[in-house]
Amino acid sequence: MRRNGNGKQYKNCNRLKEGEPSINLPAGKIQGLSLDIVRTQKQSQIWNEMVHRWHYLVYKKLVGSQLRYLINSNYGTLGALGFSASAWNVQAREKFIGWSRQVREQRLHLIVNNSRFLILPWIKSKNLASKILSFVIKKLPDDWEQHYKYRPVMLETFVETKRFCGTCYKAANWIYVGETKGRGKLGDHSKLYENIKLIMVYPLCSKFRSILQHSPI
Repeated sequence: MRRNGNGKQYKNCNRLKEGEPSINLPAGKIQGLSLDIVRTQKQSQIWNEMVHRWHYLVYKKLVGSQLRYLINSNYGTLGALGFSASAWNVQAREKFIGWSRQVREQRLHLIVNNSRFLILPWIKSKNLASKILSFVIKKLPDDWEQHYKYRPVMLETFVETKRFCGTCYKAANWIYVGETKGRGKLGDHSKLYENIKLIMVYPLCSKFRSILQHSPI
């Protein structure tokens, strides 16, 4: 497993200038679009700063196994993506899969959470978000397997309903499976403290249910 500085405390390095590059093009007109894994300290600082300054959840260390991407193009860096360990207990997701508690505990690592998705606010590009999601769906399984020696079979994300409608995920064929109960990613039942979120998933293979339901013991 490669270390890429995600565990370090955020420090503003002022590597990014607000408003650069300014783009007002449809996604199909943006040349050189790529998703580049964060590998170096410089890339990590750019990712951390970008997310801290312009993502509503700001910078926090991603939980467990994780990959971070910079969204790049011929125009420069357009945004950031982060993937990390899946949420511990999500009732609607478990129903969708057909999970018992025991099997969930054994197979949970096969689901990866899209925990950050940022397109810089001055990038105005129709369909860019859904295009990026379609791109990463094809790229992430191989990248994850290369880094962690196993292949995920499903992605998940949580869309805060007070801020977003999940339009780009729907356009990229993610599946709505229900809503959270406001107990946070670790499933704290002692109190309700989070906004309700849409739960959306994307199966990465046709046999995802049989793989997730199979207990290795």
